[in-house]
Amino acid sequence: MGYNLRVDLLIEATHRAEASHFWFRGFRHFAEVFLAEAGAPHPRPRILDCGCGTGINFQMLAGFGRPFGFDLNRLGLTFARESGHTRIARATATHIPFGDASFDVVTSFDMLQTLPDAAEKAAVAEMHRVLRPGGALVVNVAALDVLFGNHSVLAEEVRRYDKHRLRAVLETAGFRLRRLTYTNATLFPVMLAVRTFQRTVGLAPPEKARREISVPPAAVNVLLSSLLALEARAIRRVNMPFGSSLLCLAEK
Repeated sequence: MGYNLRVDLLIEATHRAEASHFWFRGFRHFAEVFLAEAGAPHPRPRILDCGCGTGINFQMLAGFGRPFGFDLNRLGLTFARESGHTRIARATATHIPFGDASFDVVTSFDMLQTLPDAAEKAAVAEMHRVLRPGGALVVNVAALDVLFGNHSVLAEEVRRYDKHRLRAVLETAGFRLRRLTYTNATLFPVMLAVRTFQRTVGLAPPEKARREISVPPAAVNVLLSSLLALEARAIRRVNMPFGSSLLCLAEK
């Protein structure tokens, strides 16, 4: 299966699920905690979402400032434009099409793990370049190699991060970390069991792995969404010691 088709499978599956799926709901709860702190010094900050995908996170970002975004995938940008988002461009994270020091906040949600090492380094350097001095970076990445599974196949993950790896990448680019926490700790035991089983029996091909993003039955979805919402309240005060994602707030 070609690369573009695999990516489109991910985008299509994400577009169908991201408004209601418990994982995406939980992610937005977690991100809002850090975005509130990131945008606090500015009355109406300019926010750049690197790898904006279908643009659904613009709804969240608009609550904290004026969102702009870019993505390389045409299908994702089509979905974003159909939803009324116009401040978007087609571009790669290694060559961000905006001027130096032009944003107060930069976000990157589940993109860095898909980039080869050289591109990862270049993308983080570009995020640093477009941030104003004192500006904030909010990054979310897939965490912990033990959670590599079918979703990793669909998402074209090159790596999963631990705290040491993400800290090193960001500090090398000149960022100062303000907060770093794992998220989805509530669901970690179940995810660990499921993904260990997936690796044991053999990972699914992309066309079957997209089932990983399908919305579960309503009662299950509500329960898991509620658990993650409670965890997000806890993260306002404490960092989680493990989880399926890493969320970071850093400063230029």
